[in-house]
Formats: sequence, structure tokens, C-alpha cells
Amino acid sequence: MNDFHLNAIGVVHSCFKQKFGIPRQPGLVDVPAVIELYPDYAREEAVRGLEAFSHIWVLFLFHQTVRQGWKPTVRPPRLGGNERVGVFASRSMFRPNPIGLSVVELASIECEPGSVHLHIRGGDLLDGTPVLDIKPYLPYADALPDARGGYAPACPEVACEVMFTHAALAVIETYRERLPELHQTITALLRYDPRPAYQAGGVGQKPEFAMRLYDFDLKWRMEEGKALVYDLVPVEG
Repeated sequence: MNDFHLNAIGVVHSCFKQKFGIPRQPGLVDVPAVIELYPDYAREEAVRGLEAFSHIWVLFLFHQTVRQGWKPTVRPPRLGGNERVGVFASRSMFRPNPIGLSVVELASIECEPGSVHLHIRGGDLLDGTPVLDIKPYLPYADALPDARGGYAPACPEVACEVMFTHAALAVIETYRERLPELHQTITALLRYDPRPAYQAGGVGQKPEFAMRLYDFDLKWRMEEGKALVYDLVPVEG
């Protein structure tokens, strides 16, 4: 059996509106998100007992890179973006079957007739990501303290300090009631330096970057090894 069909069981709603800037692994940034189950699977009995688990595995589709196909070797960011390894020795999205796997915290489950929403935290999931399956995380089986991590043996170190201009802080303050976590989220995202590895090593310039976060274009630049957030521009639609 070489060909098979998978149905998405739900979709992710998150603050990450584009691939650039998303945490490179789950658990690095404590941001909330929601998994909405599709009507055929939005049944209370389908998630019965899941509330007893603190974390879940989410299997999902790299839907924005499906048409780009797969690559036998890739350049992991943890190796500086210069050294190649086999795709199966990475978590690259350019896979023969573009399936991703993330462990996230299960904050709560909201069930209503014909509607099931899983509230999660710490995801690295693009808004609109199709969810293929959900499984409970089992600490005794899934957490292996003696396992070897290859070229990524430990959590990445914080790469830079994050600063804000007065203008950026003013925008954040304006949205404090609706997005109380905005300042913390931006800081947590940028301190790991989301720039591609080939750009992170540049010197002598002050390149500017932007990413879509929530309903904003978040704009920052690197100055003397620090990430300076200088503007948040609301995006219509």
C-alpha cells in the first residue's frame, strides 16, 4: 500500500501569520493558540479523558510548502545554515511527506454542541495549519533523559537582548487590554534571533526585518547585537 489519503481533523488558530519568525521548536515561546476540530470530529466523546493530560502531541501538515517538494539534504539552523544533513536527520518542512510533529501544553478543552476547541500553549504552529491527529503525551514513554540530541543536544541559548522604542511601547500599551501578553511574546520571539542563519552573521549594517504577528506587522532591526523593536503597524483585514 503505497498511496493513502489523510483527512485533516481540525485547524490551528495562532498569532503566527507567516513562517518567518515562528519559533524553531515547540516550547520555546509560551504563546496561546487554539486547535478547532472540524465538524465531523467535533464530538465531546472524541476528547473524553484528554483533559487529564498536561501535554499533547500534534501531528500537522506543512501546508505552505507542500508544492515545493522534498529535499534529500537540508541546512539546519542549529548548524549555522551552512552544513547539510539528511532530511531524516532534521525537522525540516521539506519532507517526502510534509508532516510535522509538536508537543504542546494543553491548557483547556472547550466543548459545546458541534464544537470542540483545544486551548494550547507553547506551539510553533502557523495560523491555518491543518491538524492530522492529536495524541496524549506520556511522560514515562516520551521523556527520555538519557537520549542523545545529535547536533541539537540542548535548548538554544538566548541570542540577543530585545529593546523597544517609545513608539513601539505606546502601541503595545494601546492594545494591552486585548493582548496583555503582546510585550512578553515579542520579547520571547526575538531573543532567540529568528533571522536566517546566513543573515544573523552579518556585520556593519543595520538590516530591518518584519513579521506578521497577531494583527500587526512587527518591525525591528539589529543594532549592536540587540534587537530593537521600532514599530507595530496594524494590518487591515
